[in-house]
Amino acid sequence: MTYVAKRTEGTAGKPLFLTFHGTGGNEAQFHGLAEQLIPGAHVTSPRGDVSEHGALRYFRRTGEGVYDMDDLAQRTAAMAGFIQAEKDTTKPSRTLGLGYSNGANILAAVALEQPDLVDDLVLMHPLIPWAPDPQTGLAGRRVLITAGERDPICPAPLTQSLADYLSAQGAEVTVHWHPGGHEIAQSEVDAIAQFVARTDTSL
Repeated sequence: MTYVAKRTEGTAGKPLFLTFHGTGGNEAQFHGLAEQLIPGAHVTSPRGDVSEHGALRYFRRTGEGVYDMDDLAQRTAAMAGFIQAEKDTTKPSRTLGLGYSNGANILAAVALEQPDLVDDLVLMHPLIPWAPDPQTGLAGRRVLITAGERDPICPAPLTQSLADYLSAQGAEVTVHWHPGGHEIAQSEVDAIAQFVARTDTSL
């Protein structure tokens, strides 16, 4: 599977940082942030290839919070293949993924199916509205979830359920809440910077 993507070639041996935009965003939404968070990293930001009334997404849905699960399965497999190809090209020391909203959901879906592809995950306002099967491969993966306590799109109980599920699989989960809704708060950005810094210094 080939996606339109923005790429920054990094230094040999540095991490690969993948970013995934939210609905209506594009490949530039978080690309610069990734470059700032880990200078010298390989950064790849694929563009969603599904159009929802002109808004770019990574998979189809039939309503707010109602996913086309067959389409999600197909596009999860395609994204996993894309990530593997990027890793084969860059040969990174470690692979990080950051996604917001729909981008967090495709990143989480990939991790549920092929947890060995991405070492560290930043899931901003994710919504996984189903109960995932056990996935022992998530053990030891570092995960940061950021969310709004009053998010009307990603209800707090479902966010907490995802965090609990990941913890039960053995992942190292940190959850950062802000008092607002679906918007990205500065405190989230700060939490992400701290999370990524711990990754970079551990290399």
